[in-house]
Amino acid sequence: MRISEIKRTTAETDIYIKINLDGIGKSEISTGVGFLDHMLVLFSKHARFDLEVKCKGDTYVDDHHTCEDIAIALGKAIFDALGDKKGIVRYGNMILPMDEALILTAVDISGRGMLAYNLDIPCEKVGTFDTELVEEFFRAFAVNAGITLHINQLSGKNSHHIIEGAFKSVARSLSAAVSIDEKFINDIPSTKGVI
Repeated sequence: MRISEIKRTTAETDIYIKINLDGIGKSEISTGVGFLDHMLVLFSKHARFDLEVKCKGDTYVDDHHTCEDIAIALGKAIFDALGDKKGIVRYGNMILPMDEALILTAVDISGRGMLAYNLDIPCEKVGTFDTELVEEFFRAFAVNAGITLHINQLSGKNSHHIIEGAFKSVARSLSAAVSIDEKFINDIPSTKGVI
């Protein structure tokens, strides 16, 4: 089983994350940010990762530190769980509809953290959640997971649908990329011999 646990404590957040990349999509999420909880439950379910996230953060300031620090820890957990990356498919992509929103994502487990982000979210807030934090989350996640992540909005007007579509699409793309290709179980999918 590809499992990782991360504990990350700063002056702003205290985070515990456990992930099983070979899970069934069960989750236990408590971040202190309701909308982020919702997105991480969706992420876990659609990636089929078992995910536990607990965070105590300075949400009395705003949700920025909590969102970014959880993304950092989640990225590190996935990086650790992948180990030497032998046998992984490496690439994954998805075009995912969420009502009127249509989101295209692509993942390369490249070892080089990078985000190409093209979402046009009309509202500044969904409930109390600052929508500009979506980009911050995915950037911190991609960099710390060591993945190249592209997120593109093909259509959509509803802010909630756009963001939810992005989390689901990323989950599906990542699930495909981390899956094991039984035909090449001992192979690292790179001409360099290392990722």
